[in-house]
Amino acid sequence: MAELNGTPVAPEALQALGLLNYGHFTSIRVDDQSVRGLSHHLDRLVHDCRILFGAELDRERIRHFIRNAIAGKTGSFVVRVTLFDPAMELGQPSASGTPSVLVTTRPAGRLPATPIRVRTASYSRDLPEVKHIGLFGAVLDRRNAQLNGFDDALFVDDASFVSEGTTWNVGFFDGERVVWPSAPVLAGVTMRLLKQVHEQTVTIPVHIKDVPRMEAAFATNTTIGVRPITAINAHSLPGDHPIFQTLQKEYEEIPAERL
Repeated sequence: MAELNGTPVAPEALQALGLLNYGHFTSIRVDDQSVRGLSHHLDRLVHDCRILFGAELDRERIRHFIRNAIAGKTGSFVVRVTLFDPAMELGQPSASGTPSVLVTTRPAGRLPATPIRVRTASYSRDLPEVKHIGLFGAVLDRRNAQLNGFDDALFVDDASFVSEGTTWNVGFFDGERVVWPSAPVLAGVTMRLLKQVHEQTVTIPVHIKDVPRMEAAFATNTTIGVRPITAINAHSLPGDHPIFQTLQKEYEEIPAERL
């Protein structure tokens, strides 16, 4: 399913999205027509639209397009809302006007998600605070990690300080506190919600050398919730630490917002 500004999308309208790779999005897990952190997702779209297009986004218009696209759909699934300008030209991107809204859906995975093993990669996304569609570098590192026997990539900077995963935030548990790396990252909605509900939480620099002293590590985003990480490079971590159940329970107890 794909709708552009509330109507079925024509293939030619997607050319700019595929050829220019300029735009932004948010992915939303919908459970029975409700969303945890819906207001955060809308805030993200407004913030990113202002930065990439210099345009003010109408939250209610976005909600209308989502409702229209998923009317009558039950159960759990993922909605992606992508903003881009079908009329944008490579030679004159500054002439872009108000972006269009593409709404697509895909099946949602079962929660809790299965554990993953990750390999570090030195990488920093362009404009990391924006959830833009420029995923080439992240997907390349994910692919290379998988070709080397891992499930995904964990990004570090040139000094080996941890930042984020390819499409997820990373958190650690040091035995007392949940530790989020202090680095230029995309602040995911799930991470924001967990920071609100889990009291023993800190945001500090995390060097790759700090990993062995951590009791557990996990990935978070809207589609996977809280996902255990059982290896970072050659260092093994538990996949059944009690902190996972604690965070999953706290996350599930967050009231969902009706679309």
